[in-house]
Parts: sequence; C-alpha cells; structure tokens
Amino acid sequence: MNFLAHIYLSGESDELKIGNFIGDFVKASDMEHYSEVINRGIRMHWAIDEFTDQHSVVQQSKDRLRPKYGHYAGVIVDIYYDHFLARNWKDYHTEDLRPYVDKQYKMLENHKSILPRKVVHMLPYMIKHDWLYNYQYFEGIERVMQGMANRSNFNSKMDESVVELKKYHKEFEKEFQEFFPELKAFCEAFKQKI
Repeated sequence: MNFLAHIYLSGESDELKIGNFIGDFVKASDMEHYSEVINRGIRMHWAIDEFTDQHSVVQQSKDRLRPKYGHYAGVIVDIYYDHFLARNWKDYHTEDLRPYVDKQYKMLENHKSILPRKVVHMLPYMIKHDWLYNYQYFEGIERVMQGMANRSNFNSKMDESVVELKKYHKEFEKEFQEFFPELKAFCEAFKQKI
C-alpha cells in the first residue's frame, strides 16, 4: 500500500498517521526520536507492508507485472491499490476525499519539525501535485510513476506502468477489492494490540 492507504488505515490519531506515513523513511535505530504513538505508527506501517507482501491476492497483481517490471512490480501494485482506494473512496470513508486529503496535508505540514529530512523534502511536491487526491486519475498515477522512475538508479520502466493499469484495470480492481477488507481487518486487530 502507498501513502493514502497508510494514512487511512491509521484511523483518527494524527501521531499514528505520522508514524504510518514515515515508515519507509525510518530505521529501528531512529525510533528513539519519536513518541510512543508515532513508534506504533511506524511499526504499523511495517506490519502492513509485511501483510501486503505475503498476501496471495497481491501476489496475483504482482505476477501480472513481474515479467516487465521485475522487483518493481510490488512498488507499482502499492500505487495501483492507492488508485483504487481513491477511486472508490466513498465505499471506505464518510468524508469526501477532497477535504480529507487537505486535512492530511495540513496535519503533515504542522508536524514538519519532526518528520525525517527526506519526507520534509518530498512533502511540498506531494502537496503541489496533490498526490493523495490525484491517485484516482490515470494522469495522477502516471505523474507519480514518472517521478519514481526519474529517481530510480536503474531503468525501472515504472513510467510506462499506467499502460498495464489501463489494460488490466478490472483485474487489478477485483484483486484490490478482495484484498483491502482483509488488510483493514488486520489493521483494526493491530490497533487493538498496541
């Protein structure tokens, strides 16, 4: 899952959202710099990634992409799944996507002083190009994939992956809809334990 899902799955706690949002940018040795709730969010992020990576339905999505994209298939599927979450937002949240993402941008900006340096650098681009909202559109996905391809040290071809999203849209959406309720249940159970 990508940024929108990690924030959404955190529920209402800003600190949990922050931890879940920055999970890819911190190591276990960095956790001493954060509050206990942010640390829970970081651990939640890692648990979501592990659950997602091992899920058989997600493997089907990755297998469709692996011949062309190799180990980047997982990264691409994470972003595809945020696309389906954004497109079907009304199925998952009572608040419209526009005000929801605006609140998340503001919350992250208000906590810039505690965010990792890479996140502080990325955040203005995320807000300017409205990633969280634009995930619902093919153009938004294409822009995100282009940016990731540009930052990659290898020829990932991620900038081409909107082609497969369009070609296999129904298949990917079916897999997302099968997988996401299980991930939500996993996250609710995780939050009960922490």
